Amino acid sequence: MANDQEYLNNLTKQFEILLSKQEHFAKELMVLHKEIERLKKEGIPKQISNNKTTPIASPVITPTKEPTKEFTKETINTTQAKAIQPERNIQPIEKRISKPKQKSNIEKFIGENLLSKIGILILIIGVAIGAKYSIENNLISPLTRIILGYLTGLGLLGLGIKLKEKYTSYSAVLVSGSIAILYFITFAAYSFYDILPQIPAFAIMVLLTIFTVIAAINYNKQAIAHIGLVGAYAVPFLLSSGSGQVGILFTYMSIINIGILTLSFKKDWKGLFYSAFIFTWFIYGSWFLFSYNYDHFTKAFLFLFVFFLIFYTTFIVNKIKKNHAFNPSSILILLVNSFIFFGYGFYLLSSNQDYDSYLGLFTVANALLHFIAGTILYKQKLADSKLLYFILGMVFVFITIAVPVQLDGNYVTILWITIAALLFWIGSSKGAPILKQISYPLVILSLLSLFQDWGTYYLDHSYYSDYAGNITPLLNVNLLGSLLSIVSLYFIYTTNKKYNTKNNVLSYIAPILLVLVTFSSFFVEIVHYFNLALDESKIIINKTDIYSNPINYDINSFSILTLVCYTLLFFSILSIINIKKIKNRTLGIVNISINSIVLFISLTVGLLILSELRDSYLNPSEYYNSGSMHLAVRYILYTFIALIVYCTYSYTKQSFMRINFKIAFSILLNISVLWILSSELINWIDLSGAEQTYGLELSILWGVYSFFLVAKGIWKKIKYIRIGGIILFGITIIKLFFMDLASLNTISKTLVLVILGLLILGVSFLYNKYKNKIFDETKTE
Repeated sequence: MANDQEYLNNLTKQFEILLSKQEHFAKELMVLHKEIERLKKEGIPKQISNNKTTPIASPVITPTKEPTKEFTKETINTTQAKAIQPERNIQPIEKRISKPKQKSNIEKFIGENLLSKIGILILIIGVAIGAKYSIENNLISPLTRIILGYLTGLGLLGLGIKLKEKYTSYSAVLVSGSIAILYFITFAAYSFYDILPQIPAFAIMVLLTIFTVIAAINYNKQAIAHIGLVGAYAVPFLLSSGSGQVGILFTYMSIINIGILTLSFKKDWKGLFYSAFIFTWFIYGSWFLFSYNYDHFTKAFLFLFVFFLIFYTTFIVNKIKKNHAFNPSSILILLVNSFIFFGYGFYLLSSNQDYDSYLGLFTVANALLHFIAGTILYKQKLADSKLLYFILGMVFVFITIAVPVQLDGNYVTILWITIAALLFWIGSSKGAPILKQISYPLVILSLLSLFQDWGTYYLDHSYYSDYAGNITPLLNVNLLGSLLSIVSLYFIYTTNKKYNTKNNVLSYIAPILLVLVTFSSFFVEIVHYFNLALDESKIIINKTDIYSNPINYDINSFSILTLVCYTLLFFSILSIINIKKIKNRTLGIVNISINSIVLFISLTVGLLILSELRDSYLNPSEYYNSGSMHLAVRYILYTFIALIVYCTYSYTKQSFMRINFKIAFSILLNISVLWILSSELINWIDLSGAEQTYGLELSILWGVYSFFLVAKGIWKKIKYIRIGGIILFGITIIKLFFMDLASLNTISKTLVLVILGLLILGVSFLYNKYKNKIFDETKTE
């Protein structure tokens, strides 16, 4: 009984809780009902107030007695009901109004736009055909034709104006067509029938142009403005009497341009600007091509400047006021406008004998115009950095062009490379990529100019040239140009490295150009020095046949050896700089490769030239003395060879190289040593005056060196050196049997065979004595 009472109490509590929930829901429903009624009356959707409902959690009831079957279902349904969640912000439900399905964009374009234009075009064609038919068949008098034409045009104009309020686009098409008809009728009245004199016809067309501009502004349609533009430019040609009054034509065009470009600026109609730009320069160019003569110089130059200034000013002001982005099309317009002005002006001055000396001044004046514009923009802070830097770049471009126009030779190179370095620095430090891009072609031009200077002043003359003596080696403007080019390239390289943390193409090209120009600058000076010496060595015996005059060709040999020594020294210094300071692996690999090539050239070409100097020393010329320098130069070459070998060896110890080429270097070193020893042996044999071949001595030398290599390999426990010595033994034996023995006498054969045999036995003895050390060595080779 107690359990039943407790169960009843629980049910009573649950009932009370549900009743309180029902009262809470009733209040919320009433609030929602009032809000809905208020919104219906006001008709203004508002955000419903954020009335938060405190959640009421259902208590967990644990029955103590098993209920009856019927009651259990109710209890389960009740306990499974979800707890009341907090009320969310109730958003007003917008009434969805079904909209009619819109027509496709293509259909809209055709129906509202294209058809009207096609219709007016067909109408104009129809009027023209009808007029033509009436003219050919004399159906109506000329005056009537003109009157009907004007009535047709005015009728279309009136209809277009009337429809403007409801059908703006359609009305604009009608107005455009009516203006075109009125232009044509006015032209016909003047040209075909002589009904209108020139001045009234001109006045009517000007009024039509003014009306067209007004209509374009009112309709805000660029197409109408284009019709007025075409008509305005056509007026002087349609009404021309052939008098050739070019001043009047260009004055009229200038006035029209100012008006049209003002409209373009006001409405931000870029197409109108481009059209005026194209029309103006096309008309000017056509006149210049077909009608210009010497008497037109002043007018041609004056209006060339006026047209340039109009477009230049309009473009810059438009960019500033409208705050347009400085994009590639902007760059193209500025460049085309500037270089059209410069090109025509340059031709006008160069073709006039009175002014051809002012070409450099004219080019500098172009730079000055851009400089003035840039200064104004900078001081007034009117333009963005891209436009400002582009104008500054134009200043440098025209200064660059002025250099070759006014100056000759090396000054062109000096100014070009200096300007290129300055532009690159400004572009990098100020974040103006366009200036950097301008500097690239300037660098190329300056280097091409430098190479041309070298060819002209250093290499383009022979020993009989009188030009050679005009340049002092090392103390000349050519070397100054070379040195400034080196400094500028180094400046560009360091600037690029400073402002570009990531490697780019320039980070590889700049050092390559720097090394190339530095090496070549002194190379050509050496060539020039010996060319002068060669020229001074000639002895005039036969003035009529200069080719029969003697010349000291040993100077050529000294020239080649000096160039070889210079090359060895240059790349040795480059190796030292990279090892001590730069520590660049890529440069190191390239440097080692170049060192190997230069070393090979030294051992082939260099030693060959040394042998020629030795022969010249032993057999002196009739006209020239051969001194001790012919022999001493050999050891100078050896010194530079030793230097580059040492520098290459130093690379093997550098951690930044991350490459093991000790074996390759060891092979290179031993080949070089053997090569030099062989050359030195031949040299002393020749100097001793021994009349025999070199086969015996060389075979013995190679055998001794082979023994040395094997012994060193055993001592140092270096396998590849031992194998190299054995290979050299094999080459020596092959040389001995196939080349030397046939030319040797019996004593020489015996001597060489005994010596080689003893050397080979000595090698075999070393292998047997140290076989445990050689074959059981634990050291990894």
